[in-house]
Amino acid sequence: MKLYPFTPGQLASMVDHTLLKPEATTRDVEALIDDGANLGVWSVCVSPTFVRHAKEYAEARVKICTVVGFPSGKVVSRIKAAEALQAVLDGADEVDMVIDVGMAKEHNFPQVTADIQAVREAIPGTLLKVIIESAALTDAEIEEVCKCAEAAKADFVKTSTGFHPAGGATPHAVEIMARTVGNRLGVKASGGVRTLADAEAVTKAGATRLGLSGTAAVLAGFDDNVPDAAPEGSGY
Repeated sequence: MKLYPFTPGQLASMVDHTLLKPEATTRDVEALIDDGANLGVWSVCVSPTFVRHAKEYAEARVKICTVVGFPSGKVVSRIKAAEALQAVLDGADEVDMVIDVGMAKEHNFPQVTADIQAVREAIPGTLLKVIIESAALTDAEIEEVCKCAEAAKADFVKTSTGFHPAGGATPHAVEIMARTVGNRLGVKASGGVRTLADAEAVTKAGATRLGLSGTAAVLAGFDDNVPDAAPEGSGY
């Protein structure tokens, strides 16, 4: 039987365990943190209004990630920067910002870079991921926006918000992103990664982080994928 290239623990450690539904409650966030800590995820990703409570409740069991300009990206850059700064002051360890996708579609790449840079300068010591909404972009636009993120000194490029009607992560988009940024930036695949097969496809394409809302369901796929006796050197 074919083995997935990661152990369950290794895959979990790549995950931002995510809850960004508008109707989410404080109790939902607490459950997310408890689940994430038990699963061994890298972080939990919550809306900005929950960051302070999440940081206190987590008690360092998991990192806290949040979003900025979410989900449309149609926010003035200085407001995105202020939102990011407030999130960090509230305790966020990582920030995922949404670009103005319309600017990318207009090929106004200097403004895309400036938008990212405004957030970068507001939170210089915090890990910054840039959500490019890859499903709404052409291959050439994906490449150019990734170059903008690198020029603005972001740490990751990220496929999707998970809220855009065009769709979420695809292996094809991840491959373009990974090829463009090389090993200089990380690549986060999010939106529509619901099974172990999905996770395998995007990590093979180059994703180094995953945004998952159904982390337990993805990890449960190992139950059907791992034989009783793994070959020597497999890592299991």
